[in-house]
Amino acid sequence: MTHPAHEISATRRRDVVDALRRGTVPQAGLGLFAVGLERFEVALEDDLTTVTRGGAAFHALRGEYGSGKTFFARWLAERAKRRGLAVSEVQISETETPLHRLETVYRRLTERLTTATHQPSALRPIIDSWFYALEEEALGSGAISDDDEEALAVAVDELLEHRLAAVARTTPAFSAALRGYRRAVADGDGARAEALIAWLGGQKSVAASAKRAAGIRGDLDHFGALGFLQGLLTVLRDCGHPGLLLVLDEVETLQRVRGDVREKSLNALRQLLDEIDTGRFPGLFLVITGTPAFYDGQQGVQRLAPLAQRLATDFTTDPRFDSPRAVQLRLPGFDLSSLGELGRKARDIYAADARHPERLAARTDDAYLDELARAITGSLGGKVGIAPRLYLRKLVADVMDRVDEFEDFDPRRHYSLTLDRAELSAIERNAAVGAEDIDLDLA
Repeated sequence: MTHPAHEISATRRRDVVDALRRGTVPQAGLGLFAVGLERFEVALEDDLTTVTRGGAAFHALRGEYGSGKTFFARWLAERAKRRGLAVSEVQISETETPLHRLETVYRRLTERLTTATHQPSALRPIIDSWFYALEEEALGSGAISDDDEEALAVAVDELLEHRLAAVARTTPAFSAALRGYRRAVADGDGARAEALIAWLGGQKSVAASAKRAAGIRGDLDHFGALGFLQGLLTVLRDCGHPGLLLVLDEVETLQRVRGDVREKSLNALRQLLDEIDTGRFPGLFLVITGTPAFYDGQQGVQRLAPLAQRLATDFTTDPRFDSPRAVQLRLPGFDLSSLGELGRKARDIYAADARHPERLAARTDDAYLDELARAITGSLGGKVGIAPRLYLRKLVADVMDRVDEFEDFDPRRHYSLTLDRAELSAIERNAAVGAEDIDLDLA
């Protein structure tokens, strides 16, 4: 029987271990770490099926710092890519990506757009693939010969207009820019083509000459961004990607912005959800992440009654009975048992490529992993929820690397857990016991 750690390539396993060593969430292979997420699998697969069939889906992830919201989102992204969806993860922030400016959100979306075969930004490869699909469709009709480029161009333009008819009613500039891009490619004008791709991606400061050649003016605005998103979904669907998973991460940052900006941001989110409900975005799976305070507090969702009603979810019952189909999904976070399980999964992945897997199994046995979990948690004021990142980093970089490298290294005898304040996040520092470095001997 194949061990789960061997289900992904050695390169992917190394990428996972390297990310854990740095204290970051791996970009892939996350199914191997899905501790406690099994309960969501069936419902989310149903959502992905709905999206691939032309529907839309939405969930709001709810969890404190360290409960695994970013991990959950990337785990879901892996599943979405396996179903052929494109994926984009956007960090909401007051300065870089304010939610009340949807044109900025759209720009970040295209910058981070990825598929199973293309890294960010996948916008140009997707558009090129779309035009190729339109050409194949035009040629497949049998009415055009392969060497009649002029007739083919006319046929592709007609298909383009037909596909984007719904988008053109509100945002004609999207199809105009696509036509301009195709002409630039045909003319061999690489600079103009790049400029128009940038404009389609919502970028500012695009050469005026390129925009004039395509018959477009100005920059993308808040309302135009919704039309561009609609157009992007159409393009994705036509070139073999049935939808888009869009993750808006750290939406709770809205609580810290000026009151008027907060109101505009909450209203932008409400507008986006309303548009999803009306069916404007077939193929869109929107996920937002936030803390309980954002959903429940007066500086967050509760300030806008229509949005609060839209996101309302009953959390008064035992978390064991939370519905995985609810609008809000409460992430359970970690306890000592699940933290130890996480360590065992990390050890198994590491051991798959270790030089001395037997030594690793003996010296970082299950009992030791539980001891390390208790020590890390104790040094963070008993707050298990914020321990996973540090736990995995210490386990990989301070313990398993040394066990595999040095024959006589025994973590019970030679390693004392030390948390340097410089390696802690602000929340971790606040939780840590004492103002100086913490030394805990695990002997």
